[in-house]
Amino acid sequence: MAAETEEIRGIGHSVRRVEDDRFIRGAGNFIDDMHLPGMLYMAILRSPYAHAKLNGIDASGAQALEGVIAVVTGELMAQHNLAWMPTMSGDTQAVLVTDKVRFQGQEVAAVIATDPYVAKDALELIDVDYEPLGVVVSPQQAAAADAPLIRDEKEGQTDNHIYHWEAGDQEATDTAFAQADTVVSLDTWYPRSHPSPLETCGCVADVNPATGQATIYMTSQAPHAIRTVFALVTGLPEEKIRIVSPDLGGGFGNKVPVYPGYVVATAASLLLGHPVKWIEERSENLISTGFARDYHMHGELALEADGTMQGLRVSLDADEGAFFADAQPSKFKVGLFHIVSGSYDLPAAHVTADGYYTNKAPGGVAYRCSFRVTEASYMIERLVQNAAYEIGMDPADFRKKNFIEKDQFPYRSATGFEYDSGDYLGAMDLALEKVGYEQLRKEQAEAREEGRLIGIGLASFTEVVGAGPHKDYDILGLKMNDGAELRVHPTGKAILKISSKTQGQGHETTFAQIVASELGIQPEDIKVMHGDTDNTPYGLGTYASRSTPTVGAATAMVSRKLRDKARKLAAHLLEVSEDDVEFEAGRFTVKGAPDKAVTIQDAAFAAYTNFPDGMEAGLEGVTYYDPPNLTFPFGTYAVVVEVDAETGVWKVDRMVAVDDCGVRINPMIVEGQIHGGLCEGFGIAAMEQITFDEEGNCIGANFLDYLLPTAWETPRFELGATVTPSPHHPIGAKGVGESATVGSPAAFVNAVIDALWPLGVRNIDMPLTSAKVWEAIQAAKAGAASG
Repeated sequence: MAAETEEIRGIGHSVRRVEDDRFIRGAGNFIDDMHLPGMLYMAILRSPYAHAKLNGIDASGAQALEGVIAVVTGELMAQHNLAWMPTMSGDTQAVLVTDKVRFQGQEVAAVIATDPYVAKDALELIDVDYEPLGVVVSPQQAAAADAPLIRDEKEGQTDNHIYHWEAGDQEATDTAFAQADTVVSLDTWYPRSHPSPLETCGCVADVNPATGQATIYMTSQAPHAIRTVFALVTGLPEEKIRIVSPDLGGGFGNKVPVYPGYVVATAASLLLGHPVKWIEERSENLISTGFARDYHMHGELALEADGTMQGLRVSLDADEGAFFADAQPSKFKVGLFHIVSGSYDLPAAHVTADGYYTNKAPGGVAYRCSFRVTEASYMIERLVQNAAYEIGMDPADFRKKNFIEKDQFPYRSATGFEYDSGDYLGAMDLALEKVGYEQLRKEQAEAREEGRLIGIGLASFTEVVGAGPHKDYDILGLKMNDGAELRVHPTGKAILKISSKTQGQGHETTFAQIVASELGIQPEDIKVMHGDTDNTPYGLGTYASRSTPTVGAATAMVSRKLRDKARKLAAHLLEVSEDDVEFEAGRFTVKGAPDKAVTIQDAAFAAYTNFPDGMEAGLEGVTYYDPPNLTFPFGTYAVVVEVDAETGVWKVDRMVAVDDCGVRINPMIVEGQIHGGLCEGFGIAAMEQITFDEEGNCIGANFLDYLLPTAWETPRFELGATVTPSPHHPIGAKGVGESATVGSPAAFVNAVIDALWPLGVRNIDMPLTSAKVWEAIQAAKAGAASG
C-alpha cells in the first residue's frame, strides 16, 4: 500500500490539452476522412430562387449520366413520409421541396453517384421548372398587409407572423416610464451572421439492409438528441440508430440542428443498401445552414434625474427565415433574450418579441452564445452607453451607479431570472485599472483638441448559461439534462464517458481534471469518451455553454459517488471504521494516524479483488445532472480605438477583457476560449454580415463577401480575471466558452460611437465597415452644417 502520491493536476492547473497532439500531427478523424466499403456520394441541388412555385422536375438527363445511381426528389421522399421534418422549435421544414421553394439555397433534389464529382456534375443535368413568386427579406416586409404568404401549406397560417412573446411586468414598467425624469431610446439591428466553422456539415449514413442497423457518422454537437429526432422522423427503432460524431472542425451552434442533407443521405442509404456520404461545400454551408442574430430591436430606459435606472422597455422583430427552426428551449420563443436587463438593478422591465417568416434560410442558432443572449447583451450595453452620454455622465460611473451590488445576490431580475452570484463592480474596477481609464479620458480630450478621433468603449455583460432545470428547459420535450459515466479499472486507470460533444473546447483534458480533483487520479490516466450514442450516456449536447454547468457537474457528482464507495473499500483495507477514514488528494488516511494510508489505486484494485462481504464488486457509476438553476458568468470589456475621419477606418489600440466564469478548471484553456470568442466578437462588430438583395439573393455565400478576421486584422487582447463561484454548482464553475462573443461586440461598437459622439453620430449598425463609418461621419457633418 502506497503512503504518498504526487501532486494531482486537477482543477486550477493549466494542463496541456491532450487533444492537441493528434490535431497538430494531422491525425484527427473528421467526417470527410471516413471511407466505407461500397460507399456512394451525394450532392444536393439547391434553388437559385428565394421564392418560387415548383412546377416540375425532369431528372432524366442526370439519371442517364454514367455513375449516377439515383436522383432523389421531394416526391420520392413523400412516398416514404420523409418530405417534411420537425424543427428544433416544433415547426416543420421541407426536406426536399414538393410544392415551392422558400429561400435561395433550399434543397430541391439530390444525386447519388459512385463518385463525388459525378454527383456534382449530374446536378447541372436536372431541369427544374420554377415559377418565381414575390419575395420577403425583412420582418417589416413580412408584416405588410400585401406581403406574399410564405408558409401557405400550414393549416390556419394566414400571414407571415409566427409568434408574439413577452417577459416582465408591463404595468410596473409603464408606471416607471410615466414617472421618469428622462427617457432614452435606441433603435438598432443586430444583423444576420454565420458561425462559419472551419469544417462544414456532412455525414456518412450506413444503413445495413440485413440487420436494419443505422450507423450515421455526423457533424453533430448533439448526437443523442439527433438520434431521437431521427427515430421520430424516419420511423426507425431508436435502438437501431447509432449516431457517431467524430472530431469536429468547430461548431459554434451551426452543428446543432438536423439538416435535410442528413435525412436524405440516411434515406438513400436505407433504399440503396450502401453507405452514402454527403459533405457540404462552403457556399452551401453559408447560404443554407443555421444562421445567427437578425434581430431588429428598440430599447428605452427610464431614468431619474440623478441617473438611477427605473425601467427598461425592449421590443424586437425577429427574422426567422422560411421555417421557424431556432435551436433553443421550447418554452422561450426568443431564447433567453429576456436577460436583456443585463447587470443592472432595474426595478421594472418589459420585453416583447414578434417572429416572422421571410424568404431566407431558417435556423437561428446559439452562435457562440446561450440562446440569443448576445443580442440581449448588445441591446442593453449600447443603450446604456448612449444613455450615459445623453444625461451627461461618464459611461463607467453610470454603470457603477446602477449595477446589482454584490450583497444583493442571489438576485431576482425584473424579467424572471435568479442570478446566482456576481461582483460586477469588482470586474469593472479591474478592467478600468488595467486599461488605465482615467488617464485615457485625459488623453482623449487632448486628442480631440488636435482633431483626432479617439474612442473608449465599455461593455459590462451578464450571460446566462447551462440550460437548465427540467421544469423549464427542454427542446422538443427532451429535458436539457446531461450525464456522465465513470469506471475505474483494477489498476486505477479510468474511463469517463460524457454526453457532451467537444468541438475544440478541450473536454478530453478538462473533464479528466475534474475527476482528478475528486478522486486523485492523474488526468493522463483518465480517458474521456464522447460523441458516440452507443457508448455514452444520454444528454442534450454541447452548445450554449452547457458543458461545464451540466456535464461538468455530472462528472463531479459521479466521481463523488465512486469516492464514497472507495472510502468503504479503504476502511476495509485499513481495518478501521469508515467514519475514521479521511480523504485528500488521492489518499485515504486514518484520523490521527496519517501515515496509515491507502491510495485510490489501492481501493480500486480492492474493488475487484478484495471487497468486503455484502458489497457489489467494481468501481463505476453514472449520474444524470438536473441543474437547480442556470449559471451567470459576467465581465467587463474595455476597448480603445482611433478613427480616421477621412476614410472611416478604425483601429483597435487596446482591448482589455475581464471575465468571471466562476472556478476555472484549466486557466490556460479558459484563456484560449476567451481569445477565440473575442476574435469572433471583433469580426461581428467590424466585418461579418450576410445580406440579401430585394429578390432574396444571398450576398455573403463565400469568404470573399462574408469576411472573417485573420491574424492581420485581429487586435491584441489583454485578459484579466475575477473569480466568483456559483453557489449551486458542485465545483463552483459557471462556463466561459461563449462569454467573450456575448460581451465584446458592444464594446467595439461603443468605442467607435464614443469617438464619433462629438460629431453627432449616435448609432451605426454592425458591421462597422469603414464605408459605413465614413458615411455616418459625412451625414453628421452635413446635419451640423444644415442645422
